[in-house]
Amino acid sequence: MPMSAAEIEALIKAALPDAQVTVEDLRGDGDHYAATVISPSFKGKTRVQQHQMVYAALQGRMGGALHALALQTAAPQD
Repeated sequence: MPMSAAEIEALIKAALPDAQVTVEDLRGDGDHYAATVISPSFKGKTRVQQHQMVYAALQGRMGGALHALALQTAAPQD
């Protein structure tokens, strides 16, 4: 069963409560999403580490309930 944008956002915010999260359904099919996650927790982390933190927040749903996620991450600018 596909995930909703709200479910994806809730999972990310549960793991990164200080994050600003936007999720967009790219095709309207509930399978292909784009997410932007901006979090102070990302400060000092590489882009790969930031993405790993988001994937961890999704609790193994990538490749299953969540088919595709185009991910952009960043630490907030001071």
